[in-house]
Parts: sequence; C-alpha cells; structure tokens
Amino acid sequence: MPRKQQGPAKFACFPSSNGSRLYQITEDRRRSPYQRDCDRIVHAKAFRRLMHKTQVFVSPDGDHFRTRLTHTIEVARVARSLAAALRLDVDLAESVALAHDLGHPPFGHSGEEALSEMMREFGGFEHNAQAIRIVTKLERQYIDHDGLNLTWQTLEGIAKHNGPVSGAIPFALAEYNRIQDLNLELRAAGEAQAAAAADDVAYICHDLQDGIAAGMFELDDIATLPIAGPILNMVMAENPGVEDDRVITTLLRGIFKSLTSDIIRNSEQNLFELAPGSADDIRSHDRNIIGFSGEIRTSLAEIRRFLKENMYRTGDVEMERQKGKTVINSLFARLMNDIDLLPSDWRAEADSFSTDARKARVLADFIAGMTDNFATGMHRRLEGREGRSVA
Repeated sequence: MPRKQQGPAKFACFPSSNGSRLYQITEDRRRSPYQRDCDRIVHAKAFRRLMHKTQVFVSPDGDHFRTRLTHTIEVARVARSLAAALRLDVDLAESVALAHDLGHPPFGHSGEEALSEMMREFGGFEHNAQAIRIVTKLERQYIDHDGLNLTWQTLEGIAKHNGPVSGAIPFALAEYNRIQDLNLELRAAGEAQAAAAADDVAYICHDLQDGIAAGMFELDDIATLPIAGPILNMVMAENPGVEDDRVITTLLRGIFKSLTSDIIRNSEQNLFELAPGSADDIRSHDRNIIGFSGEIRTSLAEIRRFLKENMYRTGDVEMERQKGKTVINSLFARLMNDIDLLPSDWRAEADSFSTDARKARVLADFIAGMTDNFATGMHRRLEGREGRSVA
C-alpha cells in the first residue's frame, strides 16, 4: 500500500502563529496564506524580470544556461521537496524560495558589489534587504497599499534565510523592521532554512552542468571532486559508450539525490535531538536545524573552490563581470549627477526628496530592478545622448 502522507509537524510554521500580514485581509478559503504569498510573488513584476538577470553568465549565448529565474524555480522545487520530507509547511518554504533572489541587481554578484560600493555613503545595498524593499514597498499592484502584503512568516524567511542579521543592519531591512519587527536577531523558521539549503543544492548542481556546457571544464576534470567524482565514476563504469549529455544529466541527478538525502538525514537527526515543540524553538536555537551534515559541508567547500577557479573567476566570466560593474558604476554616477535623465515616474520620485541619501536610494531601486539588457541598453543610450532624458 502507498505510504500515507503525514501533515506538518508541530514545529512547522503554521499560518496563524506569530503574526500575519501588515494590512489585514480576508484570507482565501481555497488557498492557505502561504499559497497566496506564492501567487503574489509569481505575479510580481520583479519576479518576471528575473528571466533576464544573470545567474553566472551575462546574456548567455544559448537557451539552455540558467538565468536568475530558472535558478529560482529550481530552488522552489527543491525547497518544497525538503519541506515535505521534514514535515514543514511546503508552501512557506516555496514562498521564501520564490522571493529569495528578487533583490538581485543586473549582472549577478558583480552588480551587487558595484551597487553596494556606490551606495556605501548612503546606507549601503544588500540583495536580501532589497528583496524585502521590493515586496513591501516597490511592487505597487494594490489600490490601498504599497507592496505585496505578504505574511510575516514569508517576510521573516526572505530577510533571514541565510541566518540571523547581526551588526549593522542594511538600510532597506532596517527601514521595514521599524514598521514590523522581523526578530532579526533570531534564526528563521525551518521552512526558510530549507529554502536556503535548497539554494545550495540547486546552484551546485546547475553550475556544474552549465560549466561543462560552456566548455569551461570537462567531465574528467570533476572526476576527482568529492560527491561528484564517485558518482561520475560509477555512471561511466555502468554505462560505457553512452553519450556525454546522458552521462551529465545522470550525474547531476545523482548529486542532487546525494545532497538532498544528506539534508534530510542530518535535519531529521537534529530535529530528533532538539525535539522542538514549535517553530520558535527552531528560531531560537544556536545553529541551523535544517541543512547539510559537516562532512558534506566540507565536500561542498571543495566543489565551490573548483567552481570559483574554473568558472566564476575565469577570463571570459571575469571580463563580463567587470563590464557589468562598469555599467552599474557609470549609470549610478550619471544619474546621480543628473536625475533629469531618469524616466518620468522615477524622476518625480527622486525630485520629491531633498537629501542626496534619499535620491541615491531611489537610484539604487531603479538600477537594482533593471534586467541585464535594460541596464546595458540604457548605459549605451546615455553614452550617446549626453544630457537627454531616456523617458
């Protein structure tokens, strides 16, 4: 007989616990509040723009490389699977995963580095904080309020899926936290921790596949890596003469299974030892409960070193990284010097502030929301149209 599916455990993050939406609404009888969050995120403009934002390759030459959108979809699927296996709320895990990269500017991490540098004297820039700003302020779809009005639990997960926020709190996050306390000093609930682990699984797997597809390394180069190497050797031994594409996808499925199985085993052991009676018991623990074992974390560090040396910091990718940073730096400097170059709606908002810090924040919002192609195109137009508006 098929195994009976168990519902969420008592340590799952139930929609009615620990607060809800900033603006009270009548919840939908046919959708849980977290399902509604997922729908609101997927229908957001910022979510659609992920289709044309860099994951690793800037404007990749080919249809099969990951973008920020396809990465997000993969993370969301893994997060749901992990949450289901661990008896967490699958819809909350998915909502956090769907929103976790909304705040990324164009050109991936290089774009974030550039924008962070340009915003240093104006409160800084950080993509998780920017994601909160997007879903609470910049998305304007509703008549009576800004933002998507997501549940407190989804907002908490977006803000803290990588861990507690300590030290200097990024401006965009601190600004919203004054309105609705997200308990930044604590860890996130298990669902957000599952989304963070899913992020690692997804990018390790797809970066290996994309790196091979881009010709940056070959199957033989990863044969000595932990996790990947033993699986590859087994696949090759059991399937002599099979074409590389089938070997690669079989390898990736093996890595995926190995990583997710480790997360589930390790997390189940952690949950057994902690015996949490509620989501708050997970939040207040001194370390993450949902995640990889120590052995796998060590192995993943070696794989990340390999990817950094052979993919993230190689000549072609590094050259594109530097081009992206140049575009961001140039756009920010030009627009800060002349806000009349902004489109009319953004220009009106920038004009409404008297301080450079507030104007700079408007520019950061504008630039962070750009796709790679839009940023490159606007940069090209500004270089060719000295002093003219692009509205």
